[in-house]
Amino acid sequence: MTLFEDLKWRGLIKDISSPELEEKLNKGGLSFYIGTDPTADSLHIGHLSSFLISKRLKDAGHHPILLVGGGTGMIGDPRPTTERSMISKEQVSKNIDGLRKQVEELFGFEVVNNYDWIKDINVLDFLRDYGKYFNINYMLDKDIIRRRLDTGITYTEFSYMILQALDFKYLHEYKNVDLECAGSDQWGNITAGIDLIRKSTGDEVYGFTMPLVTDSQGNKFGKSEGNALWLDKEKTSSYELYQFFLNVEDSMVIDYLKIYTFLSKEEIKKLEIKNNEHPELREAHKALAREIITFLHGKEEYEKAVSLAEHLFNNKFQDLSKKDIEDLFKNQEKTLVDVGMTIIDFIINMGIAKSKREAREFVETGAISINGEKVTDLNLIIDSSKFIEDKYIVVRRGKKKYYLGEIK
Repeated sequence: MTLFEDLKWRGLIKDISSPELEEKLNKGGLSFYIGTDPTADSLHIGHLSSFLISKRLKDAGHHPILLVGGGTGMIGDPRPTTERSMISKEQVSKNIDGLRKQVEELFGFEVVNNYDWIKDINVLDFLRDYGKYFNINYMLDKDIIRRRLDTGITYTEFSYMILQALDFKYLHEYKNVDLECAGSDQWGNITAGIDLIRKSTGDEVYGFTMPLVTDSQGNKFGKSEGNALWLDKEKTSSYELYQFFLNVEDSMVIDYLKIYTFLSKEEIKKLEIKNNEHPELREAHKALAREIITFLHGKEEYEKAVSLAEHLFNNKFQDLSKKDIEDLFKNQEKTLVDVGMTIIDFIINMGIAKSKREAREFVETGAISINGEKVTDLNLIIDSSKFIEDKYIVVRRGKKKYYLGEIK
């Protein structure tokens, strides 16, 4: 397949500004950019699809540039429903440093900051050199703007489109950029940049968008959706990524393999057959988790994630570190525990049982295990040796109910 055919097969092309772009993408040699505003110091899985598309273009002979919006980030791209909260200049600067480091390490892209050229434009030059090219009716017809008219939109957000168009014009003039690619929610901003360049210079440039990645209910993977999976492993561990992708819906896993991996069409087709015939084996899901985690964090992190999952499945924790325990039970409520408690008092203190009678019953029936070891001794004392690295103690009641104790 050609590059364009591969992108189409993977479901990565939604809008395209000109039929000519197909040939240009297949030929190679374009300088292009993708942009992100520094609303956090790490990218998340919602960003990853467009960055992987950019890597596909890079591997096909195009030159990628990442624009981090140090200027536009102080304003905020209009959201469909409400205005974004402003973030401080100090936080913007910190976020830019984090994103620059992450992108250079993961993708090797050139990184630019639009604050470097926006900061020198005064309001009169902005209106004369850029504002005069934008018809208000044209701006009002853009999807995001139109959707906000009933609830109201500030002039600040309304102006964002001009700033993003300005970015495209600047990069075209100073970096020879002829293509912008982004998620489908940015189509209006992309076409605004194309129109600005055509009107002000006569040059023809291009743009395309990719569909936003969502689950089967249409919920996208994004920070504003409250379900962000960060690419920074200190914010989202490899184990968390592994569990998430191992448990994605069967109906979506093949789509995600196309979007998020560099596996070939033939490899993905084989996994699709296996997923249809034996969904309980979750081979497609495991391949998805393996490819994403290995790309982001390396083979060792992937193997560690698999190992932690096996420890949890087998209820074995003795050989794990406290960091492993924190990764496994990141969202588990911790209970402070005194050393020297009897097993009965300990169970009550942990909130596992409501009374001594109930606690004794749990122990006598073999329902309690500590760090993977079943407890049957009613006289057991919870001493320091029961804590992993003098920090945590893992209790399981029954087959699935876990409790995490932390030494006082």
